[in-house]
Amino acid sequence: MTLLRQAIPGVAQIDRRLRELRGYGWQIATYRDDAALKQEEYRYVARGQELWLPGQAKASLQSNSLTAPQRIKVWQADNFLCRTCGVGTGESYDDGVELSKLNIARRKVRLADGVTETQLVTECKRCHAGRDEREVDLGEMLSRVHDLAPLERKVLAGWIEADRRTPGALERLWGNYRTLPERSRRAIAQAVAGENE
Repeated sequence: MTLLRQAIPGVAQIDRRLRELRGYGWQIATYRDDAALKQEEYRYVARGQELWLPGQAKASLQSNSLTAPQRIKVWQADNFLCRTCGVGTGESYDDGVELSKLNIARRKVRLADGVTETQLVTECKRCHAGRDEREVDLGEMLSRVHDLAPLERKVLAGWIEADRRTPGALERLWGNYRTLPERSRRAIAQAVAGENE
């Protein structure tokens, strides 16, 4: 930011002016978009509208910014959790290196009727960093839900109601099995085969 102020002297609140360029199609990454950037750093990604041409600024300004109430509404709907990794706001990650920072990500969703719309979702800084824009096919997911067996649907409903998925005894056993040396895996496989006879 210091270099930017030196390059363009006399412009007040240059960081805000820089962010406003996004409304004109300019892509400028911040620490929220790229984990390699520090909080006061920005990275130019792509040029948008040529604002120095007459008529361009007024014709193309579209704000991509969210207001504080809009952000809070999304965070509340998502229980103040990153919907990708499940970390809560201000919680420590498993590695203990830093505390989480939540932001709002835009996700393209293809609805069952084929229409694509952009929906907002809570995502932490780590999960959002370096990710390409993702698109979700809601119609395909609904079809997969429809194809579930009744027991699978009941399990999924429990996870949805709790808004979390805790591995059951069978999944924990499978996870432990996968870490065993070959000889021990064979002993488990024989025990399972013996129980099925």
